Amino acid sequence: MGWKILLPQDIRPEGKDFLLSQGHTLIEGRGTDTLKMIQDVKDADAIITRAAVISREVMNAGKNLKAIACFGSGYGKVDLDAAREKKITVVNSPDATAISTAEITLFYMLYCSRKFTAVRRDYIDDYESAARADNKEELWDKTLGIVGCGRIGTRVARICRDSFHMKVLAYDPYLRASEFPEGVDVIRELSELLGSSDYVSLHFSQQGTGGLRFGMSQFKKMKPTAFLINTAYVEAVSEPELLEACREGVIAGAALDGIGRIPPDRDDPIFYTDRILIAPRIASATREAQTRASLQTAMGLQEVYEGKTPTWELKKPDEGTRTVYKDRKKKPGTEQ
Repeated sequence: MGWKILLPQDIRPEGKDFLLSQGHTLIEGRGTDTLKMIQDVKDADAIITRAAVISREVMNAGKNLKAIACFGSGYGKVDLDAAREKKITVVNSPDATAISTAEITLFYMLYCSRKFTAVRRDYIDDYESAARADNKEELWDKTLGIVGCGRIGTRVARICRDSFHMKVLAYDPYLRASEFPEGVDVIRELSELLGSSDYVSLHFSQQGTGGLRFGMSQFKKMKPTAFLINTAYVEAVSEPELLEACREGVIAGAALDGIGRIPPDRDDPIFYTDRILIAPRIASATREAQTRASLQTAMGLQEVYEGKTPTWELKKPDEGTRTVYKDRKKKPGTEQ
């Protein structure tokens, strides 16, 4: 008979066509406003969320809710505790946006390395300054520090290692050393990675990071010539502290794939510094990534509907019981 599936926001036709072909009914929602979702979800068996906050209040209104599907890899807007209590299965599609996010990470690194914000500003009025070489650098042979070495971090590590001849360090306390990609140095102390890297790229998830958030304490451990790249969730970085760190030369600059305030405040000083590049959450904003996310999200709901174990089921990590690994890879000819 199929489910009634609420779409607070539209998804690409590939996912909708798949769900319709499986006999489901799609409920076109009226947006992400909580009060409207409470009304729209009353008869729904499942929800596909992109930016909508699926709170306990929304779940309480959805008396028939059995599953929630997060569009892409993010899932910070779903109350996982409430979902567990109500036995609502939560899935996402983490593979869908990995390529797109890895590619834009490289774009941000290159943008920072050539000081392109200042280049664009000066090109017409101060051509000589814009074209000057002494404040620009190559990625070749530099050191990249990756914080969070999952799907995206691993992909970025391999591209930088193989295509840019970069030395790659990676910090992820929840991975065994054997799970890190080949050719990557496993770092078990974050401060060691920060002090050794020319570029620090954040790829850890919003859940299960032990409260890790980059602020002045972390910036002061970085090189004054280093850049911070954040394509993880926006709350991973303290924007006021980052602005201060860049203004005072604690670090050289940063690239942020999105900031906390939506819509943005045009008077926010973070927009008016050459040292920080900001984009409106475009890491996954490609046609290919959105198509994959639409289809994989729909397929995840179908797995739940059929009673299968979902390929990408989400459960809130238990920080008290998660294993924190301290092992490092063996060096050739030595014993670990």
